[in-house]
Amino acid sequence: MTFESAIVFFLAVFVFGITPGPGVFALLARALVKGARACFALLLGMVISDILYLIAACLGLATIATHWGEIFTVIRFIGAAYLIYLGWKMWKAPVDLSTNSPQDEQSGFGLSFGQGFLISASNPKVILFYIAFLPSFMDLSALSLGDIALASILTFIALMSGMMLIAIFAAKARVWFKSEQAMKRLNRGAGSIMMGAGAFLAGQK
Repeated sequence: MTFESAIVFFLAVFVFGITPGPGVFALLARALVKGARACFALLLGMVISDILYLIAACLGLATIATHWGEIFTVIRFIGAAYLIYLGWKMWKAPVDLSTNSPQDEQSGFGLSFGQGFLISASNPKVILFYIAFLPSFMDLSALSLGDIALASILTFIALMSGMMLIAIFAAKARVWFKSEQAMKRLNRGAGSIMMGAGAFLAGQK
């Protein structure tokens, strides 16, 4: 991974991390009631789960790229189509902020970490995101442990920083996040970004 591709990869993961989804809405619910500091363990669990998905995608895709290049191309287009589909769903999704109140949950670090891990692990869009994007930043036929470690570190920093910003902003702007119109604009903006990313990936050679 070159320096330029590492920067773009970091930005892509950052944007992915802050787009609306189960993890973001769980984070918002916790921040709106308990504040940003209470979100750390929940977020750490989600990020660790994401990194495990990333490593699995790296190892699996490296094998495919080495032996079946045509299949790899098909996977890239499937991934691009899936990203566009996710973007369209985000654009059209009705606003729904109903969640279980975090006040009813225990606040232990381990429990919050486990909740975050399960939220991300049960979300199939996570591994499909990495399957779609990794080929643009790595030569998967010559993938090294250093490449995987760098991608994991960049992912950790991007997701932690992006989603903690969401938690801090939610804690300080609770009224804004309870606005249905504001959440609709957020959904459409994130959907546009995701569809654009899918179109960009499909156009790559």
